[in-house]
Amino acid sequence: MWILNWYVTRGFLLAFFMAIGILTFGMTGANIVKVLDFLAQGIPLMTFCKFTLYLMPVILTFTVPWAVMVAVMLVFGRLSADSELTAMRACGVSILQIVSPILLITVALTGLCLYLQIELGPPLLGQSRELLKMEAINQPLALFEPGRQILYENTIITIADKTPDGKLKGVQLYKLADKDTLALDISAASGKLEMDKENQLLKVILYDCVLHDKRSDPETRMFHKELEFAFNYGKKLNSMNLTTRAKYMTVRDLMGLIKVTRQMNQDTTKLEVELNQRIAFALSPIAFLLLGLPLAIRTSRRETSVGLFLSVILAGVFFLSIILCESFVRYPKMYPQYLLWLPNIIFQVVGAYMTYKVSQR
Repeated sequence: MWILNWYVTRGFLLAFFMAIGILTFGMTGANIVKVLDFLAQGIPLMTFCKFTLYLMPVILTFTVPWAVMVAVMLVFGRLSADSELTAMRACGVSILQIVSPILLITVALTGLCLYLQIELGPPLLGQSRELLKMEAINQPLALFEPGRQILYENTIITIADKTPDGKLKGVQLYKLADKDTLALDISAASGKLEMDKENQLLKVILYDCVLHDKRSDPETRMFHKELEFAFNYGKKLNSMNLTTRAKYMTVRDLMGLIKVTRQMNQDTTKLEVELNQRIAFALSPIAFLLLGLPLAIRTSRRETSVGLFLSVILAGVFFLSIILCESFVRYPKMYPQYLLWLPNIIFQVVGAYMTYKVSQR
């Protein structure tokens, strides 16, 4: 029996680690593309490494259950197609005995996901956002992308192009008198950025400018060989929110915030949705195992593409269902914090029933 368990478990672990490597790389890539662009603009390599490390716990809470399903679909689909499951059962070995080591591994992985969602992942995700924010302020050139609007205080800046040494081309600068009123419209052929780190100032120097003053009556246009604007980025840094968003809190802090919010007679639906969503995601490996196992046995296909296709469809349905339930956060009367559990319940109940039916054949 030990030999059979090791044979099945070894195949599962091999497929699991291959799947989690590919899935984690794919999900990490979408977030890293932006950071790589910042890296090209002078942000330190260490920042890139820290950012990737901080993202990893949250990404793993998605890729671990998905990798469990991929591994189960591949391994048991092949065992069923090769009639190895039939041979094992003919020897008196039940489905439960065959899958019991994998079930224990999945429970351990569920505990890992729970720890990542409850304690480790959210704070590190918040640190990753703060890390980028701090580096963007200290390396402002990284923020300046062609066609992108940059807002500093009451000034909007866009550029047509830039060079790695801080030179700008085709600069358009708008100074606002208030939120809805344009005061100055300045077009410059070129410009450059300078940092005064001692005084925490960002200087934007423009050359060959046409200044359109909309405050005067009539409006005036003037040409300037050079104009300079200074922005206090230290003020912007110091004015960052001191409070932590619920998304970046540990579950203990989140539950404390829910308690305080209730004492203030305020709606806690959004906070409860955040709390329940984390736990629902963390428990998904068990749901994926229970549903993936009977489907793999029923399909009985050796082709890897079939197992991968089914796992992608099922994982997509599960994650999209939770996201859809989360979108009802604006409608507290629909109790979205409890609706979030429907995908888990449906997957586990249907999976357990299908596993039972398969075991009785």
